[in-house]
Amino acid sequence: MPWVLLLVSAVLEAVWATALGRSDGLTDLGPTVVFAVALAASLIGLGRAAAAIPIGTAYAVWVGVGAALTVAYAMATGDEGVSAPKLVFLTGIVVAVVGLKLVPAGGERHRRCALRCRP
Repeated sequence: MPWVLLLVSAVLEAVWATALGRSDGLTDLGPTVVFAVALAASLIGLGRAAAAIPIGTAYAVWVGVGAALTVAYAMATGDEGVSAPKLVFLTGIVVAVVGLKLVPAGGERHRRCALRCRP
């Protein structure tokens, strides 16, 4: 469940980043409200997910997914140009995020065990 919460929070990061770009310097009320609500929800979700996922991994996944979705959305709507290098680098972000999910959290388990386990 923490991973689902983290991914939802990353989607909300893309929402607030997009809304920020459309808020005209936080002067357009609609996008500004979307920005503020999505930002708060995204950070709360990240914080809750980080209670179960090491913060370094949680933050990297949150930023990576959010950034990739923000750029992908901008390209899909025509706000940003599409190019082969951009697609390659976006794919790299996604591969890195999946890699972080697949790698065991060895250090975190070891730290927890050190607090409760006997040698």
